[in-house]
Amino acid sequence: MARIPIAVQMYTLREESAKDFAGTLKKVAELGFDGVEFAGFGGLTAKEVRVLLDEFGLQAAASHIPLEDLENNLFQVIEDQKIVGSSYVVCPYLMPDRRSKEDYKALISFLDQAGETCRRQGITLCYHNHDFELERLSNGRTFLEAIFDRTNPNNVKAELDVYWLTKAGEKPVEWMNRYKNRSPLIHLKDMTTDGEQFFAELGTGGVDIKAVLKTGAENGVEWWVVEQDMSRRSPFESIEISMNYLKTLQIK
Repeated sequence: MARIPIAVQMYTLREESAKDFAGTLKKVAELGFDGVEFAGFGGLTAKEVRVLLDEFGLQAAASHIPLEDLENNLFQVIEDQKIVGSSYVVCPYLMPDRRSKEDYKALISFLDQAGETCRRQGITLCYHNHDFELERLSNGRTFLEAIFDRTNPNNVKAELDVYWLTKAGEKPVEWMNRYKNRSPLIHLKDMTTDGEQFFAELGTGGVDIKAVLKTGAENGVEWWVVEQDMSRRSPFESIEISMNYLKTLQIK
């Protein structure tokens, strides 16, 4: 079974990237990551970013693209992904003013259409969850299920976030099995076991990371993406702890 490569979500390193984008990528490579998932290009062009990736031996695992950019600049987004070598575009977040039932209906329609456009260009569109999509509809199903069940599985894939699923009271492995072979990207995060449920380095919290890794290896996951939204350590120290944990499990 081929080893699944590991990327870091650059949002984790947003302050470091703002100061030194190239230096941040270099440090990521030195820590042993195979690639990065972008949250913007730090003011650089896609061509400039590609040069840096090649220089440091990193791959572009995916890019988080705000919904507004997907709606208004989809073809430019696709072209940029081709340049940096990314096969995945991810809708990462819904602003609070876009979470009504009508908004979700419009979102589902848009994701299906945009996903088809991406697919025809060799790019895969994914949707990344938080916990608010796990609210229940009147029929007992969640908004997240509606998104995936009402879109064409060839057009819209999942980027499941194991922290947010856990925080919402869900079991990540069950979701990975429910959308088997439709979840090419998985956000690996841990969560403290106290009442705060704060973001934790992998292996230091209560999320069953080992079960997630085992399930992903069986279910067609193509990239593990390490992300820590906030940290009480320096972000570089946090992702190094997470990477060292993955190394102990011999997946790196």
